[in-house]
Amino acid sequence: MRITQTGLLTCDPSKASPGLTLFAPLEAHNAYLLNMAGDTVHEWALGEPVGGNVYLLENGNLLTAERSPEGPTGVNGKGGFIREYDWDGGVVSEYIDHAQHHDMRRLDNGNLLYIGWEEMDPDKATRVQGGIAGTEHNDGSILSDYLKEVTPKGDVVWEWHMQDMEIENYPLHLEVPRAEFAHMNSCFPLPNGDVLVSLRRNSMVAVIDRETKKFNWQMSDLTWGMQHDAQMLDNGNFLFFANGLSTATFPHSRVIELDPKPKEIVWQYKGSPPFSFFSPHISGAQRLANGNTLICEGVWGRFFEVTPEGEIVWEYISPHEFTYFNNDKLNWVFRCYRYTEDSRQINNRVSA
Repeated sequence: MRITQTGLLTCDPSKASPGLTLFAPLEAHNAYLLNMAGDTVHEWALGEPVGGNVYLLENGNLLTAERSPEGPTGVNGKGGFIREYDWDGGVVSEYIDHAQHHDMRRLDNGNLLYIGWEEMDPDKATRVQGGIAGTEHNDGSILSDYLKEVTPKGDVVWEWHMQDMEIENYPLHLEVPRAEFAHMNSCFPLPNGDVLVSLRRNSMVAVIDRETKKFNWQMSDLTWGMQHDAQMLDNGNFLFFANGLSTATFPHSRVIELDPKPKEIVWQYKGSPPFSFFSPHISGAQRLANGNTLICEGVWGRFFEVTPEGEIVWEYISPHEFTYFNNDKLNWVFRCYRYTEDSRQINNRVSA
């Protein structure tokens, strides 16, 4: 499919949630803040290509995951440089872990929580179930995920390792390579200190108990199609982007709100027809203050806001392209976020 139009496609001021939308195109050296008319009202120049999450801290500074040239190769979502920029683009802080990937979060105590890769112990790697046979790395190794919490000085104060779990209980999706166990793509700190995570190649969302370092809640569903961006809403429900990869004759994505206690879907968005909305990887969603949901359909660089009834009331497609694969032009975006004019992040510095 060829993208035939970029920029603002739809805006219904009477139904959309007003604010500024932040996004950073993958592989780009910039982050952009859009008003409701789709105009860029602020921009940051970044030191390295964007490799994962980019969002605003409450003080208005920008936190980024940028791609470093060192660390694991042959894997997707790589960062390595976690940088904080002030509003004018100056670097406030930098933390380097060349194995960092996908997501990171600044905690209330000022520490940094982030995801990284590590090579599995060979004995543990043999216990990984599922996946496509013979698709480990060339040396036969498998990468696994870890979480680390580090202080502003870089001291590790808490860590968790996927390879320390009961490996056989978490088989890989049958249609994914065995090069990774389990490709965590989001980490969301909960108020009690536990961490909600998305494990893509297991098609699983789980909560890591901070004290025991075991899952105290977990759910796997192949129909999610290897999801992204798991988060907890103010009502205690979980929201995530179900990519829908290899789930049906006509694959399609959904955004799902799940009540974790009965493990039941209480709201979802899908396209009409369903296959008109599909991003097989990256992507995310954000519940807005008025009850609408902002969705990032990542592989199309498409951001759109829907009402609880599924009506599209704001829509924008990124014009920023990069060259990838076989000289293909892509406009991928990992996630996007909406902030109100008077939020702590924006603080009325620009107008929606």
